[in-house]
Amino acid sequence: MIVELPDLSAMDDFGARIAAALRAGDVVALTGGLGAGKTTLARAILAALGHAGEVPSPTFTIIEKYDDPAMRLPVVHADFYRLDSPQEVEELGLDDYREGAALLAEWPDKAGGFAHEPACLSITLEIHGETRKAIVEMGPDWLGRLA
Repeated sequence: MIVELPDLSAMDDFGARIAAALRAGDVVALTGGLGAGKTTLARAILAALGHAGEVPSPTFTIIEKYDDPAMRLPVVHADFYRLDSPQEVEELGLDDYREGAALLAEWPDKAGGFAHEPACLSITLEIHGETRKAIVEMGPDWLGRLA
């Protein structure tokens, strides 16, 4: 599936569609070059889930957990850009963070990837001039959930 994202409003709408279908245990794997909109889409998803605060890029902290009482479900937002090898994910204790939460994973390949997980929604963001395009691939658990 290809989703055209001509402006920030379209990115927010796309994030809201993902948030409406998101369940605990899901992974939203966000791929794309620097500045493609990975963190912007993660922010849109978190806002649609009820998070009202700031969402800093987790580039330096690597993992941020959002479990505000107002949120529909807890979410782990991870940015694996700085990892040197996928083995570092175990050292970070990612599995412990993921317990009962959904995962928004930026630079998923640096963590070994998540596409093998049935509950993975893989989104590649591409820049096209002033607009963005999302190329979406759904794992089996996502089929029928995201219109």
